[in-house]
Amino acid sequence: MSVQKKLGLPAFRTRGGVHAPHRKNTAESETVVMPPPEQIVLAMSQHIGAPCSPTVKTGDRVEVGQVVGDSDAPVSAPIHSGVSGKVTGTTELLLPGGRTTAALVIESDGEQRVHESVQPPRIDNFEQFLAAVRQSGAVGLGGAGFPTHIKLNPKNRDAIDTIIINAAECEPYITADYRECMESSWDVISGVQTVMEFLDASRVIIAVESNKPAAIAELSKIAARVTTPERQVQVRRLPARYPQGAEKVLVAACTGRKIPPGALPADVGCIVMNVTTAAFLSRYFKTGMPLVARRMTVDGSAVAHPKNVRVTIGTSVREVLAFCGGLRYEAGRLLMGGPMMGLALMDEELPVLKQNNAILAFAEQDAAAAGATPCIRCGRCVEACPMRLVPPSIAAAFSAKDFAGVEKLGVNTCMECGCCSFSCPAHRPIVQTMRLAKDGLRKSKS
Repeated sequence: MSVQKKLGLPAFRTRGGVHAPHRKNTAESETVVMPPPEQIVLAMSQHIGAPCSPTVKTGDRVEVGQVVGDSDAPVSAPIHSGVSGKVTGTTELLLPGGRTTAALVIESDGEQRVHESVQPPRIDNFEQFLAAVRQSGAVGLGGAGFPTHIKLNPKNRDAIDTIIINAAECEPYITADYRECMESSWDVISGVQTVMEFLDASRVIIAVESNKPAAIAELSKIAARVTTPERQVQVRRLPARYPQGAEKVLVAACTGRKIPPGALPADVGCIVMNVTTAAFLSRYFKTGMPLVARRMTVDGSAVAHPKNVRVTIGTSVREVLAFCGGLRYEAGRLLMGGPMMGLALMDEELPVLKQNNAILAFAEQDAAAAGATPCIRCGRCVEACPMRLVPPSIAAAFSAKDFAGVEKLGVNTCMECGCCSFSCPAHRPIVQTMRLAKDGLRKSKS
């Protein structure tokens, strides 16, 4: 066994999951910076929670790093311009998932002038720390999009003893977080140390799947240099099994702690952060530049030149694909995110959002779905479910409109990871049925 494979503490055993093909084609592709586009479109909803309202109007001049959208709601995060130029109007966007949101259209002047507000924040206490995290516009950059300042301020803050940095990146194709670990490892550790200090946590666990030995080696080397008896920074080697990056699975794999139904990681003394979010905060604390760009993986059988790209938020998907050489074939399926939990796009003009970690484009023959056949009661979906659910029973209760039964069977604990559908030999749309059952349950209570 190589030295790299020996590095990293082993994981605790977890249940379920599937061996999805990794297809990390861009793992060794260093990030390429895409020049800012001539126009960006900034959606006012780029996070879980309340959407922002524009703080600028048509005709206003804006600069890089300037706040252009904000909200008084507690669960929200401000939105900043990634270009200098002029606000030319507003529009409405249909986001993946079906929600609509207002959006600002900003024409770049090509000068990339930085706004005067872009200064390293002063942080002397926990309140200033939280305010700075909010002002940065940080959200979960692994795809969830939850405002980071809310996550870092749990009601039971004194009970938090472990911060888990999610570098599992278990979705096929996506390598953006892996490149963060390889290209910005000191930013990762610096961000970890700052969060650790202000939350007064005694332990940080950086969780990486075993199919990324170079990242495990790099982070282990640095973690050993910053660990003290009072503050431990550990790297934990996880089995390369989807969905290792899901919060409940990750907490169990890293600590052995089980999160009860309806509870959060904080309820068992943990906070889970994406690795790129941690590295971004480190850079923000040093420079004051808010979240105006992000790294994303562009891949799939229809993409001419797959690569990892640093993209200005608000750039259209069409322009990102063009930067990667365009499409070799007509896309049969275009996704934001990975093939397991990503969302299908209807329009290449949709702009990149904060939480987008990948754009995947597949040729028609690779995107075609197999026709569903009757359930054969093989139990593979039950075996694959990390939440110990029984999807056929939930589907039967939903079909009978027995929403009390749907709730009793635990449908709300489903995290829609798609392991059930992936493992089904009959190709049944199981995860889609679970979503419909959850929606039906909500409507039955309204």
